[in-house]
Amino acid sequence: MFAVVETGGKQYKVAVGDRVKVEKLAAEAGDSVSLDRVLMVADGENVSVGNPVLDGRSVAAKVLGHGRGDKIRVFKMKRRKGYRRNQGHRQSFTELEITDIG
Repeated sequence: MFAVVETGGKQYKVAVGDRVKVEKLAAEAGDSVSLDRVLMVADGENVSVGNPVLDGRSVAAKVLGHGRGDKIRVFKMKRRKGYRRNQGHRQSFTELEITDIG
């Protein structure tokens, strides 16, 4: 059994026991969160697809912790003009463990 959920503007395919890194959520480590925007649920041959979301369905998850991803470099340059800009970015995330698809 798996589900497709949307959080933080991104979609994730999750199953019970999976660990996923999503955009940072306002929850403490150890808390339980409910992901209400369930787009699809598949259980063997039974597939339910929402339009755009399924009513009455949610995915329960436990917050394992927060962190920041690897640094990426953003480099801009205009040739022959002496223009160079270097910028770094680290995206914050929340790690979730999926506990139930209901």
